[in-house]
Amino acid sequence: MKILFRLMMVAAVATMLAGCGYNSLQQMEEGVFKAWSDVESTLQRRADLIPNLVQTVKGYAAHEKETLQAVVEARSKATGINLSTGDLNNAQAMQKMADAQGALSGALSRLMVVVERYPDLKANQGFLDLQNQLEGTENRINVARQRYNKAVETFNASIRKFPYSLTNSLLLKLERKEYFKAEAGAKEVPKVEF
Repeated sequence: MKILFRLMMVAAVATMLAGCGYNSLQQMEEGVFKAWSDVESTLQRRADLIPNLVQTVKGYAAHEKETLQAVVEARSKATGINLSTGDLNNAQAMQKMADAQGALSGALSRLMVVVERYPDLKANQGFLDLQNQLEGTENRINVARQRYNKAVETFNASIRKFPYSLTNSLLLKLERKEYFKAEAGAKEVPKVEF
């Protein structure tokens, strides 16, 4: 009878541990880390394309040094901010990263306005290829950010849901992760003037 009772207790404990979410929570946190790594990868791709774009524009628009310098400086600031996976729960660090990336996007937009002034540059095949790659990279960045935010949503909801919340508070003590938020002013409708 004692043996049967012990076997039932072992089976009950094993069943409870299987449903407590210990492994699932860690797997979801790794999903957040992977999604963040995808964001960083696409941001790096953009940073790698920018010097080629700047050099191409320099050849056609040498007197637009101020705009080109702004792009170079924004790229330098954006690539200078590195977040570790430990920073993903730090709202200030995430905002600093978003601000730097927003400044880079703004500088690239100003560069594209400069390009509109140079018809020869717009017709240059090398420039067109770079512009297409940059546009594709911007789309990839957006998708990577959305996937990261989805992974964060799943993780944050899980650490608050029973029985995972109990497992997290007693064993893992994992912290809530921050979403990648839009830059300040992104909600404002851009003005178009002719």
